[in-house]
Amino acid sequence: MESNDYCWYLVNAENQILGRLASKIANLLIGKHKINYLPNLITGDYVIVINASKIIVTGNKYKDKIYYKHTGYIGSLKKKLFKDIFIRNPKYVISHAVSGMLPRNSLKKNIIKKLKIYLDKNHKHISQKPKVFNL
Repeated sequence: MESNDYCWYLVNAENQILGRLASKIANLLIGKHKINYLPNLITGDYVIVINASKIIVTGNKYKDKIYYKHTGYIGSLKKKLFKDIFIRNPKYVISHAVSGMLPRNSLKKNIIKKLKIYLDKNHKHISQKPKVFNL
């Protein structure tokens, strides 16, 4: 396979644990499952995540997990709870988890563009004929 032979995978996030789902998606995006994996090239595949609003988290993370954001100014550390972000934007929760599992280099922004997240089972990538990826 050449490095430009990409597959499209369809991942159903319904009743999946956030961290385990994110690690499987990150491996598909990076391309570690392929024979021609190279850490300095983008060899990963495209991933479509459906039912993003139906993921689960274990323990007390739903009400205790905190996302931090610093604007760069002194004393401007912003905190938001998981439940507030999840109610507002479940796509952010998944993309943030997957982004944290990608390598911290210049390829990261191009790899994360291959992740497509949808809140329900409807998506617009039917013409790519995605393969169902069972977790």
